[in-house]
Amino acid sequence: MNKKVGLQLYTLREFLKTEADTAETLKKVKNIGYDIVQISGCGVTDAKILSRLVKDAGLISNSVHEKYDRITKETDAFIEDCRMMGYTTAAIPHLPEEMRTVEGYRNVAREANAAGEKLFKAGIILTYHNHDFEFENLGGIRGIDIIYGETNPKFLQSELDVYWVQSGGGDPADWILKMNGRAPIVHLKEMGVKGKERIMLPVGEGNMNWKSILKALKEVGTEFYYVEQDRCNGEDPFACIKKSLDNLKKMGVE
Repeated sequence: MNKKVGLQLYTLREFLKTEADTAETLKKVKNIGYDIVQISGCGVTDAKILSRLVKDAGLISNSVHEKYDRITKETDAFIEDCRMMGYTTAAIPHLPEEMRTVEGYRNVAREANAAGEKLFKAGIILTYHNHDFEFENLGGIRGIDIIYGETNPKFLQSELDVYWVQSGGGDPADWILKMNGRAPIVHLKEMGVKGKERIMLPVGEGNMNWKSILKALKEVGTEFYYVEQDRCNGEDPFACIKKSLDNLKKMGVE
């Protein structure tokens, strides 16, 4: 079993709309060579059904993306779903635009810290998944600084998305090292260019500095690497996730 690399299912969201589609897609994921999946973008939301589908495909689901309000305002019910699915980590995946102010980020830090404490006591690690908007300078401070600077590292850890860190002007390897002790999981996503357009590609097919990224991840002891490709640019998403896995194996990630 590959115990390091998993797949973020959001990549295959168009093939996860019904229970039958989900069952077929999960089996394809297993056949491609993934053993672990992070849940997101699934049309099936009932934890009992989804848990069965994952197990029937021979997969493990150990992490999830869930809506901010569900995590922070329905925390106890969310914890029960996490227990049923076997999640050891959960991630806040996105923030609406109206929350992307200094006061908004400070409120996120307070609410995430409170929810994260409950999850921590239940044996689940709460993480935050960044995009690039958190790196915007808001009068001398950035959202990313508030989120991690005003929360307890035990109660809110990181799920750095290396593509979005770079898109925001940060160095992914530097940020991984900065999150030492706070980086249990990561999103591996590739950046390339087509003409003047920045595009997402299978891992290893673009311009990210994977040597430094993987070295930093090893140094801080990140346990799970989730492959994600939001947009496949007309390519078959199943072919894309296979390329990513094959390339990571060539890079020495097992």
